[in-house]
Amino acid sequence: MARTGKKMLASWIAMGPKFLPFADVATEDLPLSRLLRLSLFQVSVGIALVLLVGTLNRVMIVELNVPAWLVAVMLALPLVFAPFRALIGHKSDTHRCALGWRRVPFIWKGTLWQFGGFAIMPFALLVLGQQGESTNWPLWVGHAAAGLAFLLVGAGVHTVQTAGLALATDLTPPESHPKVVGLMYVTLLVGMLISSLVFGYVLESFSPGQLVKVIQGAAVVTVLLNFIAMWQQETITRGQPQNTTPDPTFSESWKRFTSGSNAIRQLVIVGVGTLAFGMADVLLEPFGGHVLHLSVSATTKLTALLAFGGLLGFGLASRILGNGGDPYRMVLSGALVGLPAFAFVMLAAPLDITALFLLGNFMIGFGAALFGHGTLTATMNRAPADQAGLALGAWGAVQATAAGIAIAFSGVVRDLVNNAVAASNNELWGIATGYVAVYATEMVLLVITVIAAYPLVRNRVQTPAASWA
Repeated sequence: MARTGKKMLASWIAMGPKFLPFADVATEDLPLSRLLRLSLFQVSVGIALVLLVGTLNRVMIVELNVPAWLVAVMLALPLVFAPFRALIGHKSDTHRCALGWRRVPFIWKGTLWQFGGFAIMPFALLVLGQQGESTNWPLWVGHAAAGLAFLLVGAGVHTVQTAGLALATDLTPPESHPKVVGLMYVTLLVGMLISSLVFGYVLESFSPGQLVKVIQGAAVVTVLLNFIAMWQQETITRGQPQNTTPDPTFSESWKRFTSGSNAIRQLVIVGVGTLAFGMADVLLEPFGGHVLHLSVSATTKLTALLAFGGLLGFGLASRILGNGGDPYRMVLSGALVGLPAFAFVMLAAPLDITALFLLGNFMIGFGAALFGHGTLTATMNRAPADQAGLALGAWGAVQATAAGIAIAFSGVVRDLVNNAVAASNNELWGIATGYVAVYATEMVLLVITVIAAYPLVRNRVQTPAASWA
């Protein structure tokens, strides 16, 4: 068996970078095995995203009968820390440690916050789901405990991802950044894909006890994955002289970062495009349950389909951008794919065609991957060399803040539209009307994204050396 395994490994290596995705990212100082191990922090982030946006929003709305507006607000709470990602990145850029570490302490702190949030979350949700019933707990306990749990998970995810991506940027040369982005986000999507399938299987027969096991199991897995990811990634520089040069303040670094003529436009594109793709996240599974009458297991697996589309999108974007493609042409492509994708999801309700809904989910994941890869690669390529953490933090702050606004806004709009239609005694598409209104709004935002991004593509053709500065 050992000889057979060695032969298989040798044959894989002989195939070369052409057939091994991201194999050409590796160097003598940074072997592919080490880079893949580092990318495990993205798996833990993917688990958290599937659990929060995928599984729990459906469980809270359908099984626990929590109002959609309250669910949307709870799911948006992790994004309270999103604006601080730029500050987290800046702090990791300038962090001074006796061991010489910059990124690892932030990854570990974020991991502990994630664990704490997941540890108390299932019990908080069960109390939250008993509002209006006879219970030993006052109503505010469920709200406060659930809010604290979501806040802790959010703080952990933002800290881990910001510091982890900055560490990956530190370890790789600039010419490999597009492929590093692809590798990290393919790992994220693989984590989402696998965890959604596991959650769907485990929750086939839903029960409160099973929910507790799933969430607390995710807490343990998160700690293990992140510990393995950061093990021996940063070199210990104990005993070396400390740098006595004063570090720039956050305001000074931010002013330098945004001094370019297109810097604000680029961040606006990130925000509007993320808002366009993000509003659907919290509603796709409830849409499948309420309108198309799919089971908990079936709607949880929708996240796997979304992740599969994203996996293909990131693979394609990595290949094109790694060969010198224009990141903002990729942004445009992602937005243009999203337009028919949301149209298919909208039409699935009146036509009652589940296959059309599934196709729309796949295309949303594919388009969002093209868009996300393009914006993140542009950010990494155009950031000052000593501001990797700040650059990735700024991208993450805008992206995550827009995602949080999208989640909260989508639930509120759905309920307001459905209530207004019910009051007018003109139900149109029934309960699907509120969902359709949100999807139509997303299509309008995608059109705005295309309009905002097109000048950057045109300017890049005219001036290839465009940069943040």
